[in-house]
Amino acid sequence: MSYDDDLRLAHVLADAVERVTMSRFRATDLHVESKPDLTPVTDADRDAEELVRLQLRRARPRDAVEGEEFETTGHGQRRWVIDPIDGTKNFVRGVPVWATLIALVVGGQPELGVVAAPALQRRWWAATGSGAWSGRSLTSATRIRVSTVSRLADASMSYSSLSGWRKLSRRDEVLSLMDDCWRTRAYGDFWSYMLLAEGGVDIAAEPELEVYDMAALVPIVTEAGGRFTGLDGVPGCWSGNAVATNSLLHDEVIERIGTPPRA
Repeated sequence: MSYDDDLRLAHVLADAVERVTMSRFRATDLHVESKPDLTPVTDADRDAEELVRLQLRRARPRDAVEGEEFETTGHGQRRWVIDPIDGTKNFVRGVPVWATLIALVVGGQPELGVVAAPALQRRWWAATGSGAWSGRSLTSATRIRVSTVSRLADASMSYSSLSGWRKLSRRDEVLSLMDDCWRTRAYGDFWSYMLLAEGGVDIAAEPELEVYDMAALVPIVTEAGGRFTGLDGVPGCWSGNAVATNSLLHDEVIERIGTPPRA
């Protein structure tokens, strides 16, 4: 099945959101609140998601929409999953590593993903069967592929933070894995996975994530030749955490830091 029209729409949505987010990035009057889970949310997060929802109501009125800031609307096999600003803490502090994540999930499978990082002047996207790409637009793009590194001793691993691993009782295992890798860096958030899809990183893992944090990443990583699962080894974005690799290292990484499947 072709998702060309949906992919073009996702880029249009990303263009519209970029005008909102970039106008508020490093703004002196940016309004920041704490959500019940103590994570920050800004007026830019909410404005961006509202804009996406408005445009989807016009362009895809039959599709469901799930986002970080508002309740899920609609039903059916097609569901757009939106994270208006992934990396809000970076956004708040003026760090340019943040992105808008736009995914289309069909029948429970993430089939399309766009990651737009305007402060980095980068964008990545993929649709099932169409490969993974990076560039500024659909007409100005380069196909991307994961690395061919096959040994942990040669591998580069990216992570977000260590505190969440303690909650899963996997901190020691993760530190041991890091010790055995050639290089580790905390690129964090979406960027870890985009670097993996480009071949700059070989392993990325996070202990606690929401579906909207991951849905757009899955098609990009997998279409680039990588694997994206939960720590339980289940493919996709449904396990509450993530392990992504260049495929060659995946089984070994899961064996080292994985968790039992959910009951």
